Amino acid sequence: MIAALSHLARLARAGFVLAREGVFALPDPRQLPVPARAIIKLARLIERPTSASVEHRLSTALTRLGPTYVKLGQFLATRPDVVGMALARDLETLQDKMPPFPQAEAEAAIAAALGKPVNEIYKSLGPPVAAASIAQVHRAEIETAAGRKPVAVKVLRPGIEHRARVELDAFTFAAKAGETLSAEARRLRLIETVNTLRRSVAIEMDLRLEAAALSEMAENTKDDPDFRVPTVDWDRTAKDVLTLDWIDGAPLNDRARLDAMGLDLKKLAAAVIQTFLRHALRDGFFHADMHPGNLFVDAGGKLTAVDFGIMGRLGPKERRFLAEILYGFITRNYRRTAEVHFEAGYVPSQHSIDDFAQAIRAIGEPIHNRTAEDISMAKLLMLLFEVTSLFDMRTRPELLLLQKTMVVVEGVARSLDPKLDMWTVSEPVVREWMERHLGPAGRIEDAAKDATSFLAGVPSLMTRGALLVEQLDVITRDGLVLAPETVAAIGQAEARRSRATVIALWAIALLLVWIVWRIL
Repeated sequence: MIAALSHLARLARAGFVLAREGVFALPDPRQLPVPARAIIKLARLIERPTSASVEHRLSTALTRLGPTYVKLGQFLATRPDVVGMALARDLETLQDKMPPFPQAEAEAAIAAALGKPVNEIYKSLGPPVAAASIAQVHRAEIETAAGRKPVAVKVLRPGIEHRARVELDAFTFAAKAGETLSAEARRLRLIETVNTLRRSVAIEMDLRLEAAALSEMAENTKDDPDFRVPTVDWDRTAKDVLTLDWIDGAPLNDRARLDAMGLDLKKLAAAVIQTFLRHALRDGFFHADMHPGNLFVDAGGKLTAVDFGIMGRLGPKERRFLAEILYGFITRNYRRTAEVHFEAGYVPSQHSIDDFAQAIRAIGEPIHNRTAEDISMAKLLMLLFEVTSLFDMRTRPELLLLQKTMVVVEGVARSLDPKLDMWTVSEPVVREWMERHLGPAGRIEDAAKDATSFLAGVPSLMTRGALLVEQLDVITRDGLVLAPETVAAIGQAEARRSRATVIALWAIALLLVWIVWRIL
């Protein structure tokens, strides 16, 4: 009871802030039930929005509500199936920026996490240079054999885990209530949505996991000519603290610095797109928060990414799905693009491949008739998801995260080169993956992997077969022996069945007597 009242109080506060910022003016009341319309009318009486733009009212309200709500907004930006495309586009602009917490608190958190005073860990620790909802970043220096070396130190906000836990519990309470009262809420799987958010936030709050993501991507990209990631200092990293190389470079949102460095911005824009596609297709592991503030470029023109708290993964099936879809649109092979959806199991088999190919052609042909700067791959995927809903294609969270990231990446690339031809830039990466994995060499490699997996399982299969033969031999020689508990349970079940049979027979007999009596 007390917990429920606490959740209601937190949700009431959130509702007040949302109403104050004018968020309830966004939905169309005609599509809502009568009680909801009445609530919205009352909520709008206290509207005092601080955002001049109607489109940004929700993101403004979530920022006011604090870190957990900012994460909720960023997560919902990847779920247009839940919030709708209009709100998803607004939430994509949500900036994860918060006021920094005091230097003394940061130093205390570092000392507690690493078990040493800060002056024994770093030669210097400067003030915060960036602050977000989960953590903030400081510039520090460490002593090495070559002298002092600058590093970046990321520190979790004190108390953020407790705050996130209680607010996520309130979200769960609201989701359960919603699914109890609304069939539409059950269709949207609100409880599952909150649970996914909870897992995502838990991962972000363990900086060792971010360090592991950095390490994995460093291995994946060690031979890439135009991309690198910072190196993790594992000796100065713990659950609440992450230390890594300091990046000297220009962020991609600083156009003046990029121009001053004399970089080829068209080449840089192409590198942004190709790098993302290479990570998604080749590695199945991509940075899912590639906004301009998280991407830097050094004097040599090499891209460097930071902030690996949100990562995306694609399995082999999803990678093939993505590659064949993109290649199908590039080559205008709509039939093959449709077949891929059915082969992946994304579209139920009762639908017609030809009808689905026709729907895809309706998306592809208008795009191919436009100039290069008007073609948006992100918009293509968005339209594709809208069409597939007509054919009962269920929401794929990993593909929604991919689509959201592609929207951001495409926006970054076009800010550098407004006339970027997405098809021309993407085609080499997609074609290389197709040739490598779907060509003769790829088929031979897949066959070899399948054979290796089969041979590796043979010893286990033989052991299980020998055990089965031994057990069958015992049964045929001595008869099937049951444990006393099993025999007793079978006896009780038979007794219950006998009682049920007797009761049923008496009921039938009494019914027959009653019928005869009524007739006579």
